[in-house]
Amino acid sequence: MAGQPNRYEKFLILIPVYEDWKALELLLPLLDQELIAHSLKADILIVDDGSSEFNFLPEKQKCFRSVETIEILSLRRNVGHQRAIAVGLSYLEANQPCYSVVVMDCDGEDNPSDVPRLIAECRAHQDQKIIFAARTKRSANLSFKTFYHLYRLIHFLLTGIQVQVGNFSVIPASALRRLVAVSELWNHYAAAVYKAKLPMALIPAQRNCRLEGSSRMSLVALVVHGLSAMAVFGDRIGVRLLILVSIGMSLVSVALITVVGIRLLTTLAIPGWATYVTGILLVILIQMLIIVLVFAFVILTGRNTVSIIPSRDYVHIADGVRRIYDSNQ
Repeated sequence: MAGQPNRYEKFLILIPVYEDWKALELLLPLLDQELIAHSLKADILIVDDGSSEFNFLPEKQKCFRSVETIEILSLRRNVGHQRAIAVGLSYLEANQPCYSVVVMDCDGEDNPSDVPRLIAECRAHQDQKIIFAARTKRSANLSFKTFYHLYRLIHFLLTGIQVQVGNFSVIPASALRRLVAVSELWNHYAAAVYKAKLPMALIPAQRNCRLEGSSRMSLVALVVHGLSAMAVFGDRIGVRLLILVSIGMSLVSVALITVVGIRLLTTLAIPGWATYVTGILLVILIQMLIIVLVFAFVILTGRNTVSIIPSRDYVHIADGVRRIYDSNQ
């Protein structure tokens, strides 16, 4: 059938992990079962994002049929979820550049049964598009859902882009080569794909519950994650805010002219009123002018700043790779 994976077709799976080894142990057998059911083969790269402990079962206690190798890329320090993905993608592009890469979380919220669907959709597009799993429903509490929808609204108002996807996706080899040269990848994977205007498509996928424990991400980490996504579109946000401030300056200027006109040309003004209102409007106008100048300065300075290129700089973060499972041994 067109668009279906070929028998024993091989690809790579990238999984960032921070202190979540138990969930990973539960995820891998489920993932192997889905690969077996669809006659797929995969190598897995686990990016250890500076975990304080390594609690993963040794090779002899694992017996996979479709997972051929499992390697762990250790990082010298904790750099965060998104940067761990950037390092992992850069490592794979440098060492195994001919394979498609599936990016997924280790906690089980990315359903293993969706991996074959992502691969099939990628093949249907002749391996020319990055395929993301679009979130249709989240398994989370009410407070998280409320703040998440608020974040999506703010993100859309500031950038004009709707938040529909996370990390769960498949990247064909041709797109991976381009992606690792995108400096914004260091801040946020999905936002970097949008910013670089790489070809992409979406398939609907429901988020699962965690396989074990609770999320390791604190409220601060979640806020930083959201801000990192918006930071990728800093130039677009800056322009939108400049337009908004410019409109505000125009309205304040009109109000200022109106107040002066009422004071000088009519007898409607209350004594002292015009001076008081004029002073307030001038203060507002000066503040808006300062905001415009600061925005312009920040944007111009940012364009002259040397950026991190993941494919070039990942070696300074990576701390070696070790193979913990090999089906041929």
